Amino acid sequence: MHMQPSTPETPLEGGASAAWSKVAAFASAVDASLDRWLADTHRVGLTEFRALTFLSQASDRELRVNDLAQRVGLNQSSATRLVSRLETKGLAYRDVCPDDGRGVYAVITEEGETLLREVRAPYEDRVQELLGKASVHFPHLDVERLGHALSKVESLVTP
Repeated sequence: MHMQPSTPETPLEGGASAAWSKVAAFASAVDASLDRWLADTHRVGLTEFRALTFLSQASDRELRVNDLAQRVGLNQSSATRLVSRLETKGLAYRDVCPDDGRGVYAVITEEGETLLREVRAPYEDRVQELLGKASVHFPHLDVERLGHALSKVESLVTP
């Protein structure tokens, strides 16, 4: 069976799922680039950086590992490994809830706070660079279609 190529008007090309796929592919490309940049320049991965950011913003600079997992989009097992990596690097440590011995917290260290202070501005600059020059950094993506996809997704998201 021969299929006609999709045009912007066809459901395949213009539907919510197609728009979301384009946005997700772009977000994945940006995240991959940020992860490589962070690893090369600061020896920390993107998920580790995001976890440290969440820990630094939390009251008492700590979060239950379950809560951290939800915020960074990991399952419990992956979050436990993440906290282990942060511990190995001296950026966080585990603490047990004194009221409930089953509750395990991840706590950011001073070294983790220092890393965040050093990386925050260059990270923001890098994000601006990647988004502002998307066609240069991600030539495989059609930036015009991406713009339409972002608009489509924005129109569907309700506050």
